[in-house]
Amino acid sequence: MAQDNSVDPALAELVDSIFARYREESNEVHGPLTLNRELWSALDEAGLSRLTEGADTGGSEAGWREAAVLLSSGAEHLAAVPLAESDLLAGFLLAGFGISDDGVVRTAAVLDSDGTAVAVPWASQVDRIALAYQTDGGWRVADVPVSRVSIEPGTNVAFEPRDRVSVDLSTLDGQPIDDSAIEAFGLRGALARSIATCGAMERILRICVEHTTSRVQFGRPLAKFQAVQAMVAAIATETALARAAAEHAVAVAEEEGWQGPRVQFAVATAKSTSAHAATLVARKAHQSLGAIGFTMEHELHRYTNRILSWRSEFGSVRYWDDVLTDAAVAAGGAGLWSLIEGG
Repeated sequence: MAQDNSVDPALAELVDSIFARYREESNEVHGPLTLNRELWSALDEAGLSRLTEGADTGGSEAGWREAAVLLSSGAEHLAAVPLAESDLLAGFLLAGFGISDDGVVRTAAVLDSDGTAVAVPWASQVDRIALAYQTDGGWRVADVPVSRVSIEPGTNVAFEPRDRVSVDLSTLDGQPIDDSAIEAFGLRGALARSIATCGAMERILRICVEHTTSRVQFGRPLAKFQAVQAMVAAIATETALARAAAEHAVAVAEEEGWQGPRVQFAVATAKSTSAHAATLVARKAHQSLGAIGFTMEHELHRYTNRILSWRSEFGSVRYWDDVLTDAAVAAGGAGLWSLIEGG
């Protein structure tokens, strides 16, 4: 797992040890993943389930650098828990309301004017949902038990729960939040998916290296063939580029918070870069492993399906490409380099 040098190595070791202990070894997935409650309890006991929340509500008061370690390791170990949704998203929306339900598993969603949200991660399996919705007076957020909403189960191509949530807005008694919180919610979700994608791609790279160095064809390892070397090198290059963009976005968010053009540009860069990298990495990885990588018994598909699914969450590839394009056009020729260097 790639690690930010500013993060305590002991934290990374602790995180990896917990995820490795509860890792699902079966690669055959034929239906929606089940939330791993034992893993969640272990994370909660270690102070990792509410890593970035304030101490006044039972959180650990860590920052996004520490959260990035958690997200990356969780992606590498195929953790079936809502790491980003419960802490970085629901916890963010509910910050300041004094909610301290230790052990409660949450997800979060932004409802449309009809009281509906689609592709909500883990909604059918968590305990409560932080729902942001708009009224005549502005935006509000309500923390509700799943029993109070209508849920239509669904999955993405990786079989991760992505459910449709519906609720009668008139039944919600939420607390007011700033409009800027909704934009920040989207940025936080996009960066979380970018970081997780990096963690999964780093595992994919190791799978490809292990396979091509051990598998022998025509009397020599696959890694000795120039075409195979080029594919693995492309995976390594795209993964490193995505990781650099994600780490930069984390640094900007830590320095400046979640408002302003600089953090928007940094997150857009990270999301666009990781999404494009996911496309290439998935393709090259399966080319490197051949037919075996497509079998249900092999672990590769569990990673490639995830990163391909995550590309479109919290903004599509085209959406974030358009954000970058608009920023570059607005900067003009004279300001483009400053935008790139400072963004």
